[in-house]
Formats: sequence, C-alpha cells, structure tokens
Amino acid sequence: MSEPSWQEKLFGGFRKTSDRLGENLTGLFTKATLDRETLDEIEEALIASDLGPSTAARIRQRLAGERYERGLSEEAVREIVADEIAKILAPAAKALEIEAFPRPQVILVIGVNGSGKTTTIAKLAHLLQEQDYSVMLVAGDTFRAAAIGQLKVWAERIGVPIIAGSEGGDAASLVFEGVKQGTAKGIDALIVDTAGRLQNKAGLMDELAKIRRVLGRLNPAAPHDVVLVLDATTGQNALNQIEVFKESAGVTGLVMTKLDGTARGGVLVAAAEKFGLPIHAIGVGETLDDLRPFDPREVARAIAGVAAIKERY
Repeated sequence: MSEPSWQEKLFGGFRKTSDRLGENLTGLFTKATLDRETLDEIEEALIASDLGPSTAARIRQRLAGERYERGLSEEAVREIVADEIAKILAPAAKALEIEAFPRPQVILVIGVNGSGKTTTIAKLAHLLQEQDYSVMLVAGDTFRAAAIGQLKVWAERIGVPIIAGSEGGDAASLVFEGVKQGTAKGIDALIVDTAGRLQNKAGLMDELAKIRRVLGRLNPAAPHDVVLVLDATTGQNALNQIEVFKESAGVTGLVMTKLDGTARGGVLVAAAEKFGLPIHAIGVGETLDDLRPFDPREVARAIAGVAAIKERY
C-alpha cells in the first residue's frame, strides 16, 4: 500500500475538526430562512469548533448577506466557511525563509514541554535540508537530559551536526559555540532548542535574554527567528501560550503540530486571526515529511470539510 499523499494526510488530519463542525451545525439546515436565531446558532456552532469569536462573527456576517433561493444547505455553509477561513489564513501562510547574511541564520525554537518541540526541530531541519540548506542543531534545553538525548538521536538520524552539553549546562554558552562553529563551517541555519518552562516566566525570560546578549556579541541581528511550537490538541490553551510567549520571548512565527486526529484544528484559524503571526509550517503526522508549509485554501477546505461533503453526494 502506497504512502498517503500530503493532501490525503491533511484532509485525514482535519477530519475530526470538520466532523465536529458538522455535528455542531446539524439541525440548522432544515430552516428555510436565515433569521437572527439561526445565525446566532451557526455563530455559536463555529465558536464551539474552536474557530474563535471574531472568525465566527465574520462568517455570520457573510451568511447574513447571502441569498438562498432554495433554502440553506450544509454544503453552502461549509463552502462559505472554507472561503472565509482561506482569507484569514492567507496572510499567515509564510514559510521560514533562510535569508540572513552573514550566515548562519539563528532560529530559536521555544514551546512548553510536551508540545512536540524537539521532534519539530528535527522535522524543520529536514525541511530545510530538502531545500539544500545546511543545518546545525543546538541542544539548548539543558534542563532535561531526555531532551538532549532525543535531539542527539534526531541529529544522527537526519545527518546534521549538533552542539550539546550535559544536563544543567549553560544554554547561552552552547549557543555561542554553535554560532562560532556554524560561522566557521558556513552553515546556513542554526536551530536552537530551548527550555520549555512556561510556568516560570521570569526564569524563561532571563534565560532567553542571556541567549540574546550572547548572540548579540557575535551577530547583532541574531536571533533572526523565534519560533513557537504549539500543540493543536490543547485548543484554547495554545492561544494563551502565544499570548504569554509573544510578550516574554518576542515570538516571530509559529509552527502548529499534532493536527492529525485532533478535533481542535480550528485553533489554527483562531491563532491566525487573533495574532497575525506567520504560521511557518503545520504538522499532520509522525514522520519527518509530515511537517510542511501549508496552502491556505487547501487547509481551509479541510477544516470546513468541503471534500467530505462532496464524498457523500
């Protein structure tokens, strides 16, 4: 059996999200007219699907302005949902560009423990390798021996050099060494893992500030990117994390993981609408190739379940 295509994985990954949207909308399509009560119910159904209040309000407004000669249908609503979601996602769909000069481009990767941060770093490195960039990793999450070990295994597996110390080591000095070696070897991208301690905001800020100071001595433009890894399955909590990390760590872009099999894929839309940060890539599976930049229209149709509707008719 051949490996499913990226599109198949994408639609499969968002199936629970589109099913949940369908369940929340069920029973609203028997009404011939779109009165205020029906619009209220549709808006509530969209919010319950993690699309966020402003997206729901935007879709409601669009529905209110449409004319339905033959009454409202589930397909018509889903098409409109897909169209509006695509408009929201389009400005956020921005792949990570390696354009720093002098090299390396320093990418700090942050996120709470359990978000899939370390695995995402490996997938991101693999994605850049596929674009013919040379990559080096820095195991800067020195608070967890497991994170250091895991990143070493990944580095070996994808064939990239890694700078790593022991548990409890100084992350800033590892980053310093990484930039020094990366510069000497002509590395394009230096991807740095960092400690994922959201609960101790002051400690996290101090550590990131120290890393920034050290980087500034070698390259005032570094870090070029501060990428926050988010676990989509946490829904609303993922939005709270963006809020905290944006303020404390100067997040420049997002990577959304674990979109495969979650019913909360709508959070991707809420994040794009609320924060306007670039979403560099999304993860819809376990393998190295399952992290990719996304096509806003394709993702919008997957979230709205437009393809699922067509299968049924």
